[in-house]
Amino acid sequence: MSDHAERAAVLRSEVTAPPGGVMTDEVGVITGDLELATECADGDVTVWVRYAGAAEWYRLSAADCHLHDPRDHGALHTALVAVLHRPDAGLRG
Repeated sequence: MSDHAERAAVLRSEVTAPPGGVMTDEVGVITGDLELATECADGDVTVWVRYAGAAEWYRLSAADCHLHDPRDHGALHTALVAVLHRPDAGLRG
């Protein structure tokens, strides 16, 4: 995560990647149990993921954005969790 994370609002959630994983800028696709973090500073949001329990964070590709109202940070984070968290995606009935 960025060096200015101490000054930014950071929200974190655990997710299980959907089939095919999630694309990162640094290492390509990652899969499995992940931690998602959204960092909002002055309305600029950076989205990070890492393997659950790992130290190194990766940027989620094409996910950064600017919010006109930084109070929407929580709603954006919740929406990303809803899209990315698919623990039962591999089960078909």
